[in-house]
Amino acid sequence: MAMNRLEYLTQHCIPTGWQTIRSAFFAWRDLMTDNCTGYALLSDDDPFEECVGWFWQLLGEDNVYPKAFLEELQELIRRIDAGEVDLVPFESVKGLLGDLSDVTEEE
Repeated sequence: MAMNRLEYLTQHCIPTGWQTIRSAFFAWRDLMTDNCTGYALLSDDDPFEECVGWFWQLLGEDNVYPKAFLEELQELIRRIDAGEVDLVPFESVKGLLGDLSDVTEEE
């Protein structure tokens, strides 16, 4: 299930790029209007500094994945849906994760 170059550009690259630009614009807007209260998660956090950090992070963000990677994911989904891949039930993994979280560090 390979996608052609036009599908890759129109269905992934362009929407992902615009979403990133949109998010950066909203962070910039919040900086310019001093509306940074939603950026501080902890009581010790400075909302303005958090907003500045998110703005710069969003400018450098790149969520565009290579075409080959997306095609591999689509093929894996097709194989899972067709029953060609053996999946591990979550219940068996959940017990193991619970055991690992009970481990305490010895001093």
